[in-house]
Amino acid sequence: MNYLHYEFQLEQNDVVEITLDKQANVRLLDSTNFINYKNGQQHHYIGGLAKQSPVRLSPPNSGFWHLVIDLGGYEGRVNASVRVIKR
Repeated sequence: MNYLHYEFQLEQNDVVEITLDKQANVRLLDSTNFINYKNGQQHHYIGGLAKQSPVRLSPPNSGFWHLVIDLGGYEGRVNASVRVIKR
């Protein structure tokens, strides 16, 4: 499985802004759900299919978070730029 992966220590009011060059799946996951994602198991996340860019996601609580960007198994490559906006 090919995906882009970013790690953040986020506060509840932070915003992760993702700019994509094409449509892609964007998921913000806690550590447990990231492990499940990597293992192909059921996982819960914030986000989904991003058809427009930029995408802005906020965590429901402070902590360590993983951002994953993938093409859902389709061939190709996605480029992304990511920044955290502190509030």
